[in-house]
Amino acid sequence: MDTSPLPPSAFKTPSVLLSGPVDYDMYRDFRRQFEQASQDLVVVELSTLGGDPEVARMMGEDIRYHSEMSPDRRFVFLGKAAIYSAGTTFMSFFARGNRYLTRGTRLMIHERKLSKELTINGPLTTCIATVKATLHEIEASIAIQNEGFENLIRGSQVSMEEVLQRAPSNWYVEAEEAKSLGLIEAVL
Repeated sequence: MDTSPLPPSAFKTPSVLLSGPVDYDMYRDFRRQFEQASQDLVVVELSTLGGDPEVARMMGEDIRYHSEMSPDRRFVFLGKAAIYSAGTTFMSFFARGNRYLTRGTRLMIHERKLSKELTINGPLTTCIATVKATLHEIEASIAIQNEGFENLIRGSQVSMEEVLQRAPSNWYVEAEEAKSLGLIEAVL
């Protein structure tokens, strides 16, 4: 897979332009534009304050799948202004050498959030099953979150321990810092 540095001119006309919340509307827009992209270099430009992490994973899986199925094509990420939360998750699916940010862009890395009320009501064995089901949901969500963190930091100077320490309090990383940490290839 080609991950040699690209000149700024390579980003003049991105194949896919996305902005706003990462949600099912963005996914439909992403798929429409992505399917129309016929170039060997496919630049996906994004600006987002975050959204649904599962939608980000769906878009990311499309990138991963097409990268593996079409090794002659290059899929590149360009983040503009704000790449928060689910946007960072999406970026993590691009090879580290295919991640670019514009000057002043901020990444925001944080833990997934859960808002849920647990009601315990009924026979005791049912109560145990309800509690275990919620615990399993939390454990699975942590595993998925950590897979995303591992994708993000692969090939960088950032350790998993550092991410796990900083993510609970929303870790903001400016573009130049992201480059110096090895999270991205370059700042445009």
